[in-house]
Amino acid sequence: MQDYIRKINYYETDKMGITHHSNYVRLMEEARVDFLEQAGCSYESMEKAGIISPVIGIECQYKKPTTFGQSVRVCVKITEYKRVKLTFSYTMLDENDQVVFSAKSHHCFVNSSGMPIALSKHFPQYDEIIKNYVSEE
Repeated sequence: MQDYIRKINYYETDKMGITHHSNYVRLMEEARVDFLEQAGCSYESMEKAGIISPVIGIECQYKKPTTFGQSVRVCVKITEYKRVKLTFSYTMLDENDQVVFSAKSHHCFVNSSGMPIALSKHFPQYDEIIKNYVSEE
């Protein structure tokens, strides 16, 4: 699995020239979407199949600031999967491989009516893909 790499844009910084804290959540989402596409179960294909995966919680730690023009590398892992719930972990590194941010996002799976669904029962093809990418922290 390839890490997600992206430069910090000027509009993502605050008055002090530091990446605004809210933009790290956007980077998490970009990296998660990229991870799932690489795994073979893109958000687009899951939504077409009737699967929605909302965020139900986020935990994050800001370790070191980033600034405009700086590249960050986001390492994404699936650290927990329980049929209806899924947890991703994220480690963002600067150009010197120093950790600048770490986080987890917790998700669930629901159908288009908002009812929780177990992938293993309703969408076994996605269940198998996700199980193959679960790793220890």
